[in-house]
Amino acid sequence: MKKIFCIAIFILAGVASAQDVAKAPTVSDSKIRNIDGVAAVVNTGYVTRKDIDDRIAALRKQGAKLPDDGSLRKVILERLIIEKIQLQNAEQEGVTVTNKELDKIISDIAEKNKMSVAEFKAKVVASGSTFERYKQLLRDDVILSRYREREVEAKIKISDAEIDNFIAERTRAIGGTAPRSAPAAKGEPEEIDVAQIFIPVDASAGVGAQAEAKRKADQLLRDAKGDVDFMQLGAMAAKENLKIKFQDLGYRSPDRLPQLFYEAIRNTGGGQVANAVVKSPAGYHVLKVMDRRAIAVGQAAQQIEPAAASSNTPQNIPITQTMARHILLRNRPGLTDQDAERRLAGYRDQVRAKTADFGELAKKYSEDGSAPNGGNLGWMGPGDLVPEFEQAMNRLQIGEVSNPVKTEFGWHLIQVLERREAQLTVEKQRQFARAAIRERKFEQAYQDWLREIRDTATVKILNVEDAATGAPR
Repeated sequence: MKKIFCIAIFILAGVASAQDVAKAPTVSDSKIRNIDGVAAVVNTGYVTRKDIDDRIAALRKQGAKLPDDGSLRKVILERLIIEKIQLQNAEQEGVTVTNKELDKIISDIAEKNKMSVAEFKAKVVASGSTFERYKQLLRDDVILSRYREREVEAKIKISDAEIDNFIAERTRAIGGTAPRSAPAAKGEPEEIDVAQIFIPVDASAGVGAQAEAKRKADQLLRDAKGDVDFMQLGAMAAKENLKIKFQDLGYRSPDRLPQLFYEAIRNTGGGQVANAVVKSPAGYHVLKVMDRRAIAVGQAAQQIEPAAASSNTPQNIPITQTMARHILLRNRPGLTDQDAERRLAGYRDQVRAKTADFGELAKKYSEDGSAPNGGNLGWMGPGDLVPEFEQAMNRLQIGEVSNPVKTEFGWHLIQVLERREAQLTVEKQRQFARAAIRERKFEQAYQDWLREIRDTATVKILNVEDAATGAPR
């Protein structure tokens, strides 16, 4: 449940991975099209139309909501191309998973699902995949995860100044007393820390695409005005749509900000969101002023930062901790969102009707390490849990049971047991700040890295529109 970098341990049954073809670049287009209906050539390998069909079928089996505007096959192909490029690069870099490691991972998966390895193998086969195929897909997934983390982690740098700014912003958000940076007097030079969530759309795009981008931007602006972490909101939006970007531009003087941005936030105070979405030729921008501060003429920002920090003695800050328990049904092949939500709603009704005990249901049905303890997660503070879980938990009264809640881990049923006031020490603040900043930067660095490896790869798109089972072209 806690925020950690984790790999996907369940692979969509039936998803076909691309296979390398050493001679692909030298084969003519007409011949390539006859190789199992190739959809794209990727460096020295290829992705087939059947790969796309299998991925779509697996998503539908999972109950995923899929677009019906004709873009689905192109979206899936792009995902498969990115995966193929990463696997090729990982192989060149020597990133591997030994058979012993793979067997241990499978054993752990089976144990978490309260099965023997033989029972788990039978379940995989019953889902429509061979066990060898499942192992290969799992191996690929582990390799991808290790390679991504290694490559992206090296790109993330976190300064002490960033940690100080994060702690000050968070202290203000939870009602602490940390002062804002000293504002500039009228006419004095200032620096403004602006963050943005950017929804790109080409100026030549049709009316429908423009309207959809504007609708998304307006929704994000409304969300940003609520009680949410702006950068976390951006990270969640970027997960839903890989084209969306989010970033903190850092402290800049007005002349170093885009004129459109400065005009939009000229009269916006620190910690506030711009009143309206900003439209540029590149798309739509949702802006938040993280802070405004005075700066002496000719004095660099990095010279002011230590002085500002030293004028305020670090203090412990009060926080509310919550003790809660949950029942988790993990994302996995064969369990649709509808089935998980229905099962948890049934458990919820039993607890509310007092015909069952939440802790006993958790012990019996929860697919989480907390199950033996009745789903008890212990004392949790702000930021310890993924946003969707934390927000749902914070809305509950003591003893109340939530409706089913979906997170990246699966579906949860939550019950709050107790709350208490506590002190977050300076050391813990800095540890949390570093982890939170890293998570923010990881998502942005990851998206930048994906674009980088995609741009440097040799990719040729062929006949993507037709299904492999359709009539030959």
